[in-house]
Amino acid sequence: MPSRRDLANAIRFLAIDAVQQANSGHPGMPMGMADIAEVLWNDFLRHDPNDPKWFNRDRFVLSNGHGSMLHYALLHLAGYALSIEELRRFRQLHSKTPGHPEVHETPGIETTTGPLGQGLANAVGMALAEKILARRFNRPDFPLVDHYTYVFAGDGCLMEGISHEVASLAATLQLGKLIVLYDDNGISIDGKVSGWFTDDTPKRFEAYGWEVIPEVDGHNPEAIKAALVTAAADPTKPTLICCKTTIGYGSPNKQGSESTHGAPLGAAEVAATRAALGWTHAPFEIPADIADAFDARAKGRRWHGDWDALRARYQEAHPQLAAEFERCLAGELPSAAREALDGLIATFAAETAAIASRKASQRVLEAIVPAIPELVGGSADLAHSNYSIVKSSRDVVGAEDGGNYVYYGVREFGMSAIANGLVLHGGLRAFTATFLVFSDYARNAVRMGCQMHLPVVHVYTHDSIGLGEDGPTHQPIEHLASLRLIPNNRVWRPCDAVETAVAWKAALERRDGPACLALSRQNLAPQVRTAEQIAAIARGGYVLLDTGSDAIDAILIATGSEVELAMQAARALAAEGRAIRVVSMPCVEAFEAQPLEYRESVLPSWCRRRVAIEAGATAGWYRYVGHEGHVVGLDRFGASAPDKVLWPYFGFTAERVAEQARALLA
Repeated sequence: MPSRRDLANAIRFLAIDAVQQANSGHPGMPMGMADIAEVLWNDFLRHDPNDPKWFNRDRFVLSNGHGSMLHYALLHLAGYALSIEELRRFRQLHSKTPGHPEVHETPGIETTTGPLGQGLANAVGMALAEKILARRFNRPDFPLVDHYTYVFAGDGCLMEGISHEVASLAATLQLGKLIVLYDDNGISIDGKVSGWFTDDTPKRFEAYGWEVIPEVDGHNPEAIKAALVTAAADPTKPTLICCKTTIGYGSPNKQGSESTHGAPLGAAEVAATRAALGWTHAPFEIPADIADAFDARAKGRRWHGDWDALRARYQEAHPQLAAEFERCLAGELPSAAREALDGLIATFAAETAAIASRKASQRVLEAIVPAIPELVGGSADLAHSNYSIVKSSRDVVGAEDGGNYVYYGVREFGMSAIANGLVLHGGLRAFTATFLVFSDYARNAVRMGCQMHLPVVHVYTHDSIGLGEDGPTHQPIEHLASLRLIPNNRVWRPCDAVETAVAWKAALERRDGPACLALSRQNLAPQVRTAEQIAAIARGGYVLLDTGSDAIDAILIATGSEVELAMQAARALAAEGRAIRVVSMPCVEAFEAQPLEYRESVLPSWCRRRVAIEAGATAGWYRYVGHEGHVVGLDRFGASAPDKVLWPYFGFTAERVAEQARALLA
């Protein structure tokens, strides 16, 4: 049987050799954390390399994702479908070993990491998902949902502000099955962190309410093992294990230095490290006894098989719960939710009263929350402003059935990354809520959700200068454009209650990425539509009004509250004998996904006399109006005043829209 040091050295040298071959990467962290990783993966982590998506597996998150070769080495050695050839192709185009872990590229990767701290936040979401689902589905003698979430995190992760947000909340949520192993090596890219990171980290986490195990020798397997046993003892407190390590461990001339952080060791130092650690094997060569010691496929089959047997007994004892559990795992939207949404769309279409889209959204939630038990929402301390809480909302902290609402506190970034983790875990859906202007705080988590194709719904209310007196600090200007620039994002800005309900339905039916719903504080006039027009809303852009029977003199394109301005302007121009088309475009991305034939039917290329109207940055609209068209928008910050004063002050009037159209028709 190989020694633990030999096992850890296998991880080290796979990382060293892959980085050296790629001439790019981060060898220092894998070399420093190899001993910790070996103990965790061989003695504690329950997983199945034969089925990386086995539901009851322990989750392992590499928050300091730059050390990706540590994870790839572990996956290869444990028996996942990650060949030695893929390790040789580290950081190469289309390999399964990209520079930072990507959840859809590599079997066994739980989340895409790299932006430091977000992996930790995702892990908080995973641990919360485990707790919610366990409370909902577990019964005496049937621990159907029962796993741990382990995280590797470095100094950089804990310096990032998001770590404060989510670590504080994790203790409040009593996530006792979340265990974080902190790589306390004292080095970051710029050198010794003592010059810029002097926090007393153990005391900081103790203040949050975590269990803290300090001063663990990260190169002593028995000390690591003892710490992991202790960490699992308290079911109510998350645990931080502070592991003292040496970055680049084993490198005679570079260990303990930032020179090992983000660059290959170099051929001479690789050879010196082999000699220093007694590793006599060629690059990418793993002796059979070490490979056998790491191979977790047999253990995985046994763990998985035991759980399958438990699930079969559970199905016999609790058939209705079991059926609901399987439905949640499948991720399908319940038919009751679709029926509720379709009914609400019809109800909204018949109503004549003006209503804020944030209020319409709350009515949607009142209908769908009972119909989608797996939907977990929450707000960043604005529940009663963005109307994200409804009668059937239950706090996840105290609810016996697991609950469905998270009081995130003022933590927009943490909230959004935790929601990503909830969805990554499986079995749950998630939505978040805050003001649109604060999407800036959340943006990188939204971006990561887009990259990972996670169907999280982000509710962003107070979508324009229409929020009024709170002034320019709270009035979004560039935010819609910024969110639209993120690949794979869907940004919906509905003009009334009907479009709001359709936007929610489209967001919930989407399986390959998030949606951002930009909703108004002020009331919006309902628009009259045919059944065909209502069906077209989901296509992102559609013809709301044609004042002429055949010809089109000009096209007005608008979103949100500005659609009513376009309608008023169109009627005024029609009275002058002009044939005006009004296009409501609640979701640019959904419209762009339509066939060219449909897009041409809405915005015929021969009609270049176009005006776009949106109370925000103008740049993105020139793709639709061209250089010869006009955009009625806002490229400056807002002001503090009642919204009825602000609209005309900034030129958002039907008369100004009509003037812009007349200028094109002159």
